[in-house]
Amino acid sequence: MSEVRAILPALRELRERIARAQSLFVLTGSGISSESGLPTFRGVGGLWRTHRVEELASPDGFARDPQLVWTWYNERRAAHRAATPSVAHRALAQLEAQHADFTLATQNVDSLHLRAGSKNVIELHGHLREARCTDCAARRPLDEPLPLAAIEHACGGRWRPDIVWFGEPLPPAAWQRAIESARRADVMLVVGTSGLVAPAASIATRYAAAAYVIEINPDPTAISTHVDVCVRGRASDVLPELVA
Repeated sequence: MSEVRAILPALRELRERIARAQSLFVLTGSGISSESGLPTFRGVGGLWRTHRVEELASPDGFARDPQLVWTWYNERRAAHRAATPSVAHRALAQLEAQHADFTLATQNVDSLHLRAGSKNVIELHGHLREARCTDCAARRPLDEPLPLAAIEHACGGRWRPDIVWFGEPLPPAAWQRAIESARRADVMLVVGTSGLVAPAASIATRYAAAAYVIEINPDPTAISTHVDVCVRGRASDVLPELVA
């Protein structure tokens, strides 16, 4: 918090810029959820330590061992349900209430933004509230862990998490909506993302050309040199100051 106090004058200027914004766009990554005590993508369940990413989060991995994949995603879903939205999540919900044109795009699949009260949320990588069939349009809620004996669907397909895996494109409607919102924005916040995940990172570097881009992250990222200002601090410390 001492770092935040040291830059309070700059934060006041950014707060005024945000307050004047006619259109505000926010992009978030796993860093904001880690402040809720939620392990980052590679930390949940420990399976990343003994399995390659291709085994746990790709169509080929699912085809080879759907039970292994669902074991891991059931663990992730349980971790999501146990987590609580942070003050950073709630600050963004407050910002939305203050702006008629507000869009939040997230790379996270944990639903914490929705639970914090945000409404206009684009989940670029999907979510773990539902499973969908690989062959038909059927869906089922994931209020409870998916039983490993119930992976096969009656149509002949398999239930899979309703998220984007490595090697898969983003949902076209969600991606197009994010691009349009970023192009319209005059201020953009990039919160808790490494800037390494494509194509989400390009929203800040390619599609937000008209926006004043503010990065909030404790550490330098792949897009730090492409934004207008970097605020080095935790989202839970910085965002409440920007909303105050």
